[in-house]
Amino acid sequence: MTESAVYLQPAFILQHCKYRETSLIIDVLTRDFGRLSLVAKGVRKSKSKTAGVLQPFIPLLISYIGKAELKTLTNVEIAQPLVQLEGLAFYCGFYINELATRFLHRFDPHPEVFDDYAACLLRLSSGENIEATLRLFELNLMDHVGYGMQLERDVNGAPVNPLKHYVLDAQQGVVESVDGRFSGKVLLAIKSREFADPLVLVEAKILMRTVIDSHLQGKPLKSRAVINKISGILKNE
Repeated sequence: MTESAVYLQPAFILQHCKYRETSLIIDVLTRDFGRLSLVAKGVRKSKSKTAGVLQPFIPLLISYIGKAELKTLTNVEIAQPLVQLEGLAFYCGFYINELATRFLHRFDPHPEVFDDYAACLLRLSSGENIEATLRLFELNLMDHVGYGMQLERDVNGAPVNPLKHYVLDAQQGVVESVDGRFSGKVLLAIKSREFADPLVLVEAKILMRTVIDSHLQGKPLKSRAVINKISGILKNE
């Protein structure tokens, strides 16, 4: 590896778009270099076999060159383990892609996010509890990028009491309130990533949506709307 060349870097494609007549611009999450963009030249030519590899959710080993912000892809290989997302899990994959795109700055390495992302794909592909899988990824992502919530203590630093109730200030933390939406017991369970109780999952979804929306400052997540639509269709089948 040199300053301008990287070889066999573990990566996942977050999104891609057409570039000129035969190329693609791909946005990738790499293990050691964070999120970055590459131009994949000529991969849309009819004889190219690379385009089929450059798809979301496929673990890759990529090589690229370039000192500018837009790097040039030089080689790509499929890594292991391969995952296959089907049904609702497939659309949830695009949701975690969108979260990674929105919350990770370019060229800001987060190996722990890369590992959590790979683990999330495996859980989605295995058919495990999708809601718990998404909440785990959201919580970990917020912690890693500096937006994690101190759910075990309130805004005044006092330990959260399992028998009391709290309201959420997405920017500051939790505040004790007799009429609070969240019980201390639920908050502590969310903090510990304990999602066996269906009530905890329901409350965790509300809490994380509040936190994520606050940091996105009103910019909607397109994938969330798609998931809601697909979930409605599946429930009616």
